[in-house]
Amino acid sequence: MAADEVISRIFIPQAPKDSQLRIWKLSKRREDDISAVLGAFSYRVEQGVLHDVRIAFGGMAAIPKRAQAAEKALEGSNISVEAFRAAQQALEVDFQPMSDVRGSQQYRQQAAKNLLERLYLSLLTPDQEVMLHAYAH
Repeated sequence: MAADEVISRIFIPQAPKDSQLRIWKLSKRREDDISAVLGAFSYRVEQGVLHDVRIAFGGMAAIPKRAQAAEKALEGSNISVEAFRAAQQALEVDFQPMSDVRGSQQYRQQAAKNLLERLYLSLLTPDQEVMLHAYAH
């Protein structure tokens, strides 16, 4: 974009009616705090198969970023522990998180994997809210 140009329009297409969206924030305080890690997950489930998977994280890079390797691991796969373990491993390709006062590189990497675990468990039990108080793999 040139210095004399301006953005005049942004188009955001409407998500398909059968798409799902889950967003979880990890921070010291629930309100008015910068998150250590934030995970956003958009997807459709058709006959137990994941489609249109979009995953993005905040707090894992200098700016919010999509987890394209993790998306690829889940796209077209059955909801299974194997698919989600592959997506968790793919996060190591997608991100080399920073360390700062909100969390170390190792903490952020594990937290992102745990949010994928939470998504997996929420897909297994869609009528219940899944709360992970402690999880490490």
